[in-house]
Amino acid sequence: MKKILYTLSIFTVSILASAQAPSNYYENATGSSFTLKTQLYNIIKNHTDLTYGGLWTLYSRTDSDNGFLDKYYEKDNTILDIYSENPTSKDPYNFTKVTNQCGNYKNEGDCYNREHIIPQNVFSENKPMVSDAFHIWPTDGKVNGMRNNFPYGVVGNVTYTSQNGSKLGSNLNSGYSAGYSGTVFEPIDEFKGDIARAYFYFATRYQENDIQSWSYEMFNKTKDKVFTDTFLKILMTWHLNDPVSDREKDINNLVYRYQ
Repeated sequence: MKKILYTLSIFTVSILASAQAPSNYYENATGSSFTLKTQLYNIIKNHTDLTYGGLWTLYSRTDSDNGFLDKYYEKDNTILDIYSENPTSKDPYNFTKVTNQCGNYKNEGDCYNREHIIPQNVFSENKPMVSDAFHIWPTDGKVNGMRNNFPYGVVGNVTYTSQNGSKLGSNLNSGYSAGYSGTVFEPIDEFKGDIARAYFYFATRYQENDIQSWSYEMFNKTKDKVFTDTFLKILMTWHLNDPVSDREKDINNLVYRYQ
């Protein structure tokens, strides 16, 4: 377990270090395992709260490294939605920034909204978690609604599939996802590592915000390890199989500047 936690902490360093931080930003990150995780927390705590409404503004900025816009696949500067993006061919639909903000929706492609990768009911919609752009991304309103507050996992029996192949259904209670059989949401492979690293960031940033008291299927009621064995293994597997992308680096650069 120490090896896993050390990897988690080291990874948090790598994902944050890709932001445009001062050269001495990590000079106090010298430990390992939970000690390193706490050192990282002390470096990144007390960030500027953009406010929930400010997320719309952040998503629509024209910054060259705005990872919330598509500069990586079709490169058309539409909203990059992990629930509709097709990495290998034409997207089923596209969202124009600002113009297609939700609003009401009924079907996929109607509008995009703000998806809390860690559901906001977990932390009772409290600040600053509710508007932390490192874990809140623009996604299709309909698919976001279908994902609801379900944890991320490996779907066995599918009950819903989005147009890009993201799935909802019961967790495949075997292999690296063994240990949980409830309903989960599974993104496509292209974005699994992105989601895992958002969780690792969240576990580090909010370890002193009573995270051990929050009820969520993925959490184990501790502020150090944070995750249950099952979900830690899922997240670590996704992280290892889907390395850091340019999109993630650009999101980190953007959010670091404004948050």
